[in-house]
Amino acid sequence: MSIDALNFIEQHRIASISAVSDALQQLNTSIAEAAQSMIDCLESGGRVLCCGNGGSASDALHFSAELLNRYKDDRQPLAAIALNADIATITAIANDHHYDQVFAKQVSALGRPGDILLGITSSGNSGNIVEAQHSARKSKLKTILLTGRDGGESVRISGETDLVICVNNDVTAHIQEAHGAIIHCICALIEYHFINTSRS
Repeated sequence: MSIDALNFIEQHRIASISAVSDALQQLNTSIAEAAQSMIDCLESGGRVLCCGNGGSASDALHFSAELLNRYKDDRQPLAAIALNADIATITAIANDHHYDQVFAKQVSALGRPGDILLGITSSGNSGNIVEAQHSARKSKLKTILLTGRDGGESVRISGETDLVICVNNDVTAHIQEAHGAIIHCICALIEYHFINTSRS
């Protein structure tokens, strides 16, 4: 292993830890609020629809798996749908209409008043996330945005009832690392609530 490689790893470690630590410290109130909003939604029989592109698509799949199965401990399955999981639907919509509509049309079809849309975009400028926000508003869904940098267009079109969790960092990799930690915090808080509710 070269000295340059080891130095790169060390610099990445420092930047990564700093990004995640700063995000959890600066955004703790918003993270807790997001978890509580999802708890209220799920307790009322609602569902969390989540979506993203690329690495954020993997985050959406990760999030839905943690709710549907478990984060750490066994408990009741919780209703979450990753809208980027259905490749047939995504390619059909992209082929027949436009890629910007791949989530919006699913939100329109599947979303019910009281559900939550979790949109994950490291730049905040993903066209299909923006269109999904518009669709969510029409269908009376609350939107929770997990984004980065300055929040981009997604933040600029957010409504008063929407919640923004924006990681203040300019490096996509570090934004995504912070998103992973935030997702784990939200899942842990949700799971803690439902486990303790079932025991009481």
